[in-house]
Amino acid sequence: MQKYEIAEASVSALRATGDGAIKTNSLPKWSHWILLLGFLGTASCGPPMMTGKEGDPASERADASKSVADEPASKLAPDVKPNPSIGSTQPIDPDRVLVIANSDSPVSKRIADYYMQKRSVKKLLQIQCPDSSLDTAKETLDFVSFQSKILKPVKEYLAGDPKIDFIVLTKGIPIRLTGAPIGLSMTQPSLDSFLSAIDYFDRTDVLTVMINDSGYTGKSFINRYWNSEERFSHSKFGGYLVTRLDGYTVESAMGLVDRSLASDRMKPSGKIFLDSRLVADTSLMAKVPWSPIQDGQVDMKMINEMAFNEWDADLNVAGQNLQKRGVPVELDQTETFHGGKDGLMGYASWGSNDGKFVADHYKSIRFAPGGIAETAVSTSGRTFLPTSGGQSLMADLIDAGLTGAKAYSDEPFLIAIASPTILFDRYSRGWTMAESFYAASRFVGWEDIVIGDPLAAPYSTK
Repeated sequence: MQKYEIAEASVSALRATGDGAIKTNSLPKWSHWILLLGFLGTASCGPPMMTGKEGDPASERADASKSVADEPASKLAPDVKPNPSIGSTQPIDPDRVLVIANSDSPVSKRIADYYMQKRSVKKLLQIQCPDSSLDTAKETLDFVSFQSKILKPVKEYLAGDPKIDFIVLTKGIPIRLTGAPIGLSMTQPSLDSFLSAIDYFDRTDVLTVMINDSGYTGKSFINRYWNSEERFSHSKFGGYLVTRLDGYTVESAMGLVDRSLASDRMKPSGKIFLDSRLVADTSLMAKVPWSPIQDGQVDMKMINEMAFNEWDADLNVAGQNLQKRGVPVELDQTETFHGGKDGLMGYASWGSNDGKFVADHYKSIRFAPGGIAETAVSTSGRTFLPTSGGQSLMADLIDAGLTGAKAYSDEPFLIAIASPTILFDRYSRGWTMAESFYAASRFVGWEDIVIGDPLAAPYSTK
């Protein structure tokens, strides 16, 4: 059986996207540190992101009535530099998609059949593994079993079909691994994100990330597709864009497909709602989006983990850029956690990490076909089975009508949450849901789970 080890990184093969510099005196004292290495290393850090209530000075609070949607562009922060038109917006050929189904799971096979019929996808790989649709214990798979039951047949299939760029997993396939050579605690990535980095282990032009934060330690890869301005292909960027059709029920997973198809037939009309907690400092906004790769020493990279007010800054920049382009957007910059929003094409918030979080408000959000979501919540994808307690779950928003999302099987750290600026820029320019989430994500081989039909692209040229 093949032994998986991290290849030594060739730092010179990668370049930073933007200056990404963050001054330590602008951050709270508890800010996390990440050591980015071509070789392996660690760094000391502060408390984990799941605390969710620190890092916003009172002086940065907004008046409770303010919203970017109500402000003229002249009053917004200067020098935000929206991206020019990026790449082609033509729909993706379904022949570039591979569906993976668990033949030991009737649920998995049913969802796979449904998706392939509706999307005219013809490429199917059936694997055998524990049926994760039955109970939460089966949502985790040991790495030895994964290698033989899933990784080996997937690699063999991909070696014979170089056209594949997108991989769709279905409910019934486990969501996390244990005993792996990467991920949280150096052993526990999401299964999905491991597959997305399936060829990174054999490359020399990748960077690894070591994270050691207040008892949380992990290892992942820098995503080679991060902040790309080109449409994705495996041949150019390596890796694969892996998504999952999942939810509390079979009907929930199938609903993701139905809404993706519905979004193909209509022009987007809903707004994107960004629930920030404050008016961001313009000096922080000027640094958005933060790159995980910094100019400097060749053999070692050290950056601050993102502070909470920095992700708020990303939300602020996203709202400003979308407004400048005429994309319907509402940016709330108050302490209120909002619910009751209908017909959304996009949603980003702190979820249960918001100090004013109200679960009923979260579950009252409703989406238009094609609507996508991201929340800065550590374990929003810890299960796709009905449960109670704990942090807010993305599965609740699936039942609220979203079409695509990103969630996390275990603690990802705030810097792993998708950049709203990149996510909504790419998506609203016609990129697919999968391309948009992966371009906005700094790491692979980590805790990420991208949910939905990868080909969903409601803003694309019809």
